[in-house]
Amino acid sequence: MTNKENTRVEGLENVEGALTKTEQFIEKNQKTLIIVLLTVVIIFGGYWAFMKFIKEPKEQQALSQMFYAEHYFEIDSFALALNGDNNYPGFLKIANNYSSTKAGELANYYSGICYLHLADYDMAIKYLNDFSTDDILLFAIANGAKGDAYMEKGDIQQAITAYKKATDKSKNDFTTPIYLKKLGLAYEKQNKYTEALAVYNEIFTDFNTSTEARTIEKYIARVKILLGEI
Repeated sequence: MTNKENTRVEGLENVEGALTKTEQFIEKNQKTLIIVLLTVVIIFGGYWAFMKFIKEPKEQQALSQMFYAEHYFEIDSFALALNGDNNYPGFLKIANNYSSTKAGELANYYSGICYLHLADYDMAIKYLNDFSTDDILLFAIANGAKGDAYMEKGDIQQAITAYKKATDKSKNDFTTPIYLKKLGLAYEKQNKYTEALAVYNEIFTDFNTSTEARTIEKYIARVKILLGEI
């Protein structure tokens, strides 16, 4: 037999040996393997059933109930949007009853904004803190609203933190110049004119087509006077 044939035979013997060991392992651990397999099937089957028959219907139910609360929100009836009426629940109840759903999460945001409009700033901050989202625009608006609540409470440093979150994560022409301007005004209240100037210059340079940019030069001039640069 040639060396090549010997090598082939040895290879086949190795494969057969590996198969034999695998068969022996399966035979020896058959019960354990069956239990593991059944566990995996039950876990994935249970997850699928939960999503299909519990979570998805609950999500739809929450969305249908939010319709009326959103209507009140749109017409600035914030108390009704928050607490509901005699027929339909408000955002507070939806946030509590459907906390595991995206709609319930969104109800936290709406609740925070309603409380902000109703001048209950502590509750506004509470519900905005309870809200989380992967939507960077909504993230910016929520943190901007939180900054507004802190400003109303006179907590300037917390307001600055919130406004920075609103401007750092999302750079866009819609929300960023709004919250940059509010951030600059907050800096001015702390007499941090260098920081305020940097923020106002960012609006002037990077967001020059925004509504805020139309009047930002007077804010730039004001802080330059306070810094002794004019």
